[in-house]
Amino acid sequence: MGDPVAGYTSRIQQQELEIHSLTAELESLKNPQGLGLSSHLDGLREENAKLKYRLNVLKRSLQEERSQCSKTMMNINQRLQEIFGEAIREACPDLENPPLAVTPNQQAKFGDYQCNSAMAMAQMMKSKGLKVNPRQIAENIQQNIPDNELIEKTEIAGPGFINVHLKRSFVSKLLTNLLLNGVQPPPLESKKKVVVDFSSPNIAKEMHVGHLRSTIIGDSMCRLFEFLGYDVLRLNHVGDWGTQFGMLIAHLQDKFPNYLTVSPPIGDLQAFYKESKKRFDEEEDFKKRAYQCVVKLQSKDPAFIKGWNLICDVSRNEFQKVYNCLDIQIIERGESFYQEKMTAVVKEFEAKGLVEMDEGRKIVFAPGQQIPLTVVKSDGGYTYDTSDLAALRHRLFDEKADIIIYVTDSGQGTHFQVVFAAAQMIGWYDPNVTRVEHAGFGVVLGEDKKKFKTRSGDTVRLMDLLDEGLKRSMDKLKEKDRDKVLSTEDLTKAQRSVAFGCIKYADLSHNRINDYVFSFDKMLDDRGNTAAYLLYAFTRIRSIARLANIDEAALRKAAETTEVLLEHDKEWKLGKCLLRFPEILQKILDDLLLHTLCDYLYELATTFTEFYDSCYCIEKDRQTGEVVKVNMWRMLLCDATAAIMAKGFDILGINPVSRM
Repeated sequence: MGDPVAGYTSRIQQQELEIHSLTAELESLKNPQGLGLSSHLDGLREENAKLKYRLNVLKRSLQEERSQCSKTMMNINQRLQEIFGEAIREACPDLENPPLAVTPNQQAKFGDYQCNSAMAMAQMMKSKGLKVNPRQIAENIQQNIPDNELIEKTEIAGPGFINVHLKRSFVSKLLTNLLLNGVQPPPLESKKKVVVDFSSPNIAKEMHVGHLRSTIIGDSMCRLFEFLGYDVLRLNHVGDWGTQFGMLIAHLQDKFPNYLTVSPPIGDLQAFYKESKKRFDEEEDFKKRAYQCVVKLQSKDPAFIKGWNLICDVSRNEFQKVYNCLDIQIIERGESFYQEKMTAVVKEFEAKGLVEMDEGRKIVFAPGQQIPLTVVKSDGGYTYDTSDLAALRHRLFDEKADIIIYVTDSGQGTHFQVVFAAAQMIGWYDPNVTRVEHAGFGVVLGEDKKKFKTRSGDTVRLMDLLDEGLKRSMDKLKEKDRDKVLSTEDLTKAQRSVAFGCIKYADLSHNRINDYVFSFDKMLDDRGNTAAYLLYAFTRIRSIARLANIDEAALRKAAETTEVLLEHDKEWKLGKCLLRFPEILQKILDDLLLHTLCDYLYELATTFTEFYDSCYCIEKDRQTGEVVKVNMWRMLLCDATAAIMAKGFDILGINPVSRM
């Protein structure tokens, strides 16, 4: 048996295509001049009526099919855009590409959503010499809103805002679907391949706070794409090749001459790197040997490959400690992977006449770019430009990626802009078909608003930072006396959840494009938009059912039999907030700005608090404290809130615990 949701989705897509075809046919029939006036006009009108009937039957069928795709969450905003898009086309058939703007209403008294297209449409018409009052346009749109499953009523306000009131019964059904089927993403039109290039530290160097942002942001983007059903390849483009390995291997030979048979005890690779760099700068003979080692390494001499692998393995072990703490899954595919592919890339550019000579270098100018790419240095060696071109080509042609995201600091923005332009110039991809994007981010600042450093001025080691986070989170838990009520195991779980969750959330809750100030005090504060606040709120929500002795089986049965009532204003506000989750994910998919999800989770937590303070979920005897009444529909709203928060945490890479 195939997936019924996939079957329904396919049928919906076929029906939508037929609806578009029928709509176009209707439009042509409305204008018989193009067909030539003839005695067939009556026949055309009859055909028009039949087509309208078929169109309405298809639309009703489409709505029924949608309601049966109940495993997935509906994107209400997207559905309203479809409804208003159709109304706008009917109201103004001659307006080409009319603007479509549907947003959640900020004030409940004006309804739930708002269509703001009329004013922009009036401006478009004015530019064509047609002066139409936007309120009149809004009235025309309102009159052409098709029959649908979710709008209760619409009202026109101000100069032409169309306020939309949703049907409470329909919202209640969507919440029941959520409770019965879990948090399921909207159906995908097609399963696209996504490559995300993130983290990317350098071999033989410590991971520092700069790698923190790339690692956390990249992982969260992968989690989002994975949840939505994409095929995701997580790549770690480590710096594992280049001239620095010549000096490292030469130093390895001197310090551990028997390294081929006995694994050298390199405990501190950073110190080892500094020692070799000092010799490289000060000892001429050592410098010559280092260059000879590079040549041997590039010619794949087994002894030198062994030394290179030893150095890489020491670094990998250090990187993995960080990845284990942050729960990061990633596949290493460093610069060395693309070495064999660079020659072919340069030849391809040369064959198409795109390479110029410049003082012995081979360079490539891409259209609209002022800076060229250097694909071959004057000494015949390749560069980062060549490596990045080879990597992009491999991802497009070998991995067959539909979407490629590079998560690095904003300082590399210009470089990637030139690489992408060169790839388009040579015909590797069409940006209208394949999405290739640099998701840049700002730097991490200390509380003094300067680049984050240790007191001695060194770059902050990432493991030191994570260890400090663990210490601070334990202090916070003890301050709240959690060590007196939690078992040792639960306390350790809570410590890790708070420490790493707070570090991730502090990063993700800021717009990635901006710099952000790293402050343990702020991120561990359990007030305001912090992970500490949200984790405690989540634990409290999860505990409501436990304190009322309601287990998961009872909640499941209630979801099957109990209508989720939304009569109280705070119930209605919470229900609508829960169902905005797919809209939030769609927005992030479009702009890759994850702080939107953090803002939403904070809004959800505060909306829940308003609901819980105003609406009794459990009623207790004031004297005995015994539960005398359970308002099960409100318990279901608690359960739905916990489910959405848990999925949001999962996308952010935060691991909440049941007891805190």
